[in-house]
Amino acid sequence: MPRKETVRRATRDKRAGKSPSTQAGEFVREVMDKIRHGEHGARSPQQAIAIGLSEARRAGVDLPPPGKGKAKARTRRSAKYAYEAGQGRRKPRRRPRVSRAVKQALKREPRHAGSRSALSQQAKRAASRRSAASRSAAARKAVRTKGAKGRSAAAKKAARTRRKR
Repeated sequence: MPRKETVRRATRDKRAGKSPSTQAGEFVREVMDKIRHGEHGARSPQQAIAIGLSEARRAGVDLPPPGKGKAKARTRRSAKYAYEAGQGRRKPRRRPRVSRAVKQALKREPRHAGSRSALSQQAKRAASRRSAASRSAAARKAVRTKGAKGRSAAAKKAARTRRKR
């Protein structure tokens, strides 16, 4: 259950016209905070982020579930249910026993997932994945627009830059 302050911050972000992922960031931030204060743990930064995104969806942030091929079917289904609950299309039943079990399981998880170093490693991995994707996209565009001579020149320039570094 997110704190009122977190929901208020996300609402403020929405009013300011910020993207749904920015609004959801408030919930992720809260989960990290809870882990750091020892309220519960997580196995990895990815799990902590997933918990935050799920809470955001349930709170009504307009963050649709990932598309096919982006995540496991089970993850997509879970995200879909959370999204529908947040959008008022699904009425979740209160399940105290399940809620208690989840809370106890999270309390048994380690606390290092919320550490600065773990988060920084996660961010580095995400950035390298993004840059690799954008590099290959740039290469594909170069093939279409440059021609053989231009590609050769670009490759030589890249080699020079690498040598300099």
